[in-house]
Amino acid sequence: MINAGHACLIVAFAAALYGIAASLYGARAQRRDFVASGRRAAYAMAGATAVAFVLLEAAFVRSDFEYAVVASHSSTTTPLFYRLTAMWSSQEGSLLLWLFSLGLWSSIILFITRHKLRALAPYATAVLLGFAAFFAGVMLFGESPFTRAERIVAEGAGLNPLLRDPGMMIHPPMLYSGYTLFAVPFAFAIAALITRRLDAEWIRSTRPFTLAAWCALGFGIVLGARWSYHELDWGGYWMWDPVENASLMPWLTATAFLHSVMIQERRGMLRTWNVSLVLGTGVLAILGTFLVRSGVLNSIHAFGASTLGLPFLILLAVMIAGSIFLVASRQDALKSEHRLDSLLSREAIFLLNNFVLVALCFVVFWGTFFPLIAEAFTGRQRNIGPPVYERFIVPLALILVLLAAIGPVIAWRRATAANLKRNLGGPALLGVVVLVVLLALGVTESVTALIMFTFGAFVVGTVMQEFWRGTRARRAVAKESVPVALAQLIKRNRRRYGGYVVHVGIVVIFVGVAASSSFKDVRDVALNPGQSATVGGKEFTYVKPTSELVAAPNGRLERIVFGAELRVNGKIMHTSKDYFPSQDTSLGPVSRFFDGEATTEVALDASLGKDTWAAVAPDIAKLRPQIEEGDKVFGNAADELSDDQANEFLAVALQGLTDAYADNPPPARFRLEVNPLVTWIWIGSLIAVLGGILAGWPAKRGLTKIASAKYAARVGKEVREPETESVPA
Repeated sequence: MINAGHACLIVAFAAALYGIAASLYGARAQRRDFVASGRRAAYAMAGATAVAFVLLEAAFVRSDFEYAVVASHSSTTTPLFYRLTAMWSSQEGSLLLWLFSLGLWSSIILFITRHKLRALAPYATAVLLGFAAFFAGVMLFGESPFTRAERIVAEGAGLNPLLRDPGMMIHPPMLYSGYTLFAVPFAFAIAALITRRLDAEWIRSTRPFTLAAWCALGFGIVLGARWSYHELDWGGYWMWDPVENASLMPWLTATAFLHSVMIQERRGMLRTWNVSLVLGTGVLAILGTFLVRSGVLNSIHAFGASTLGLPFLILLAVMIAGSIFLVASRQDALKSEHRLDSLLSREAIFLLNNFVLVALCFVVFWGTFFPLIAEAFTGRQRNIGPPVYERFIVPLALILVLLAAIGPVIAWRRATAANLKRNLGGPALLGVVVLVVLLALGVTESVTALIMFTFGAFVVGTVMQEFWRGTRARRAVAKESVPVALAQLIKRNRRRYGGYVVHVGIVVIFVGVAASSSFKDVRDVALNPGQSATVGGKEFTYVKPTSELVAAPNGRLERIVFGAELRVNGKIMHTSKDYFPSQDTSLGPVSRFFDGEATTEVALDASLGKDTWAAVAPDIAKLRPQIEEGDKVFGNAADELSDDQANEFLAVALQGLTDAYADNPPPARFRLEVNPLVTWIWIGSLIAVLGGILAGWPAKRGLTKIASAKYAARVGKEVREPETESVPA
């Protein structure tokens, strides 16, 4: 089966190269048959990649250690659920997942546009297949997932214990879907520049993919934050790690594009800016992939140093140079149809919103690559910590939330005092009321958090006002009940009201981040059984130690668990440290269980108000003499014991160690936290994703025509009456 998988990669690579040539020839020679052939080559590439993907997954499921990647990233003791996810924990498998995702989304967009965008489609096909050829080539000539192991082993190295989390089934595929979906608007933007067809048609055709990429990448980022929060023992959800930052940057620029593109569609403005944002987002998506694989920056998410850094660097250079050349050489076709009429208008607010989002991206970019910049000038890397990021990120985030309140309700072209009073008065009053209530309750520890709560209420107020006005208008015209009028309102303008829902979700996230960052209580303490510590008004009592020797379903010893039972205000919680055996054969049979990977199982009691969080760090120093003695005993008897006898005696020895820890426990160190409103980060994320899906969900054809007619009528009215207010659809 290894040969079959390798053959699939060859077919995918050859199909991609042929498709590039056929598409470009068909476009230049006006040969529709070659254009169609190039599109079918994309389908063939996707099909071959899908077969390769299934073959590799099957190898992981059946623990086929003939595959080198399976032997190094899975084992017979790895549960089936995690064997299914182990493929993308490897460098090679993640590259195949990237190519599989790219093939899937490329096939869908090319099938959808097979009868339209005829001038653009062949060039877009060539760009998408160019990405496919690159990734297939990297696997064929660099890191192949279908490499045969030098020797077939009875047991694999196993999945990294940190990755044994249900989020691993969704988190990487979501991130990769986001990255590869961004290749679609990038490819069509390149095609539009090449052909000089720079109207909004290509934007409308690719918008669902841009929104899908935005949702997928955003959801993947949040899943990663959630994984960090409940799996790692530092007690946070975002550490400004380089790979975390790499996923955030294209999401920020894509958010800017989704806002500013509305100005291009409505006023024919910002063409250069929008196409630059699309191209920049595509480059940043590849940059994220580069950071994970190059080893140029240290990250717990990266695969480490490899030979792939140079190929990715060349790809990035080609993308950047090509994008700059095309944008610079098409300035005549990118001229705006109109100019900004007033700084007090929706166009101006959206443009300022874009500048803030790009500024956020620049801060993240600078902080991420500062170690390399510092090394270039000083000879050594210097890392930037969270306080430095937050010094710039926090004020920009506050401005962004304020603009999210103003932008959707201010008039196009030019706002008047009456317009501002009518649209912003009520929501602003709600923000002031929230501020007064918080001050009365004594919430004064953080000024920035208070401002965020106030601005957040301002945003929610504007959204509620817009939904109410639209519903009331429909009831007046159609005589519908409130629920029916609201449903029809959203159904007939999903993009607009879905965007409002996204704004609410983002605000809820920001409020959760502000509260948990500003008002979190944390203590690191050492406790003996029976002792207590008070954190955030809650009493944590170390009731007793726990210990367990865990075997896999096949009977092999899998891990040792040392933990603690805690009582928090009368509620029992459990936290533990899991020790997995090292694969280092130079270690003794007992000590290898304590010198391998270790993971923390966090005690978490989540609620809408506060999260109670605890993690234990057992002190195993007192067990070291017994561990060393066990290694000596096994070393002396190694030649006299069969494999079955050795495993049986090892189990007895390890059980003795776990019993010794439980019977005579040393003090254990704990990190204890009480975090307010963390749950609202996850709730806000779901709201934002649902809003994004709603905004991108295709409307029925009849509704689209009606909406287009209403849109044309509104534009005509605004041309005649510049100060007319925007009316809900």
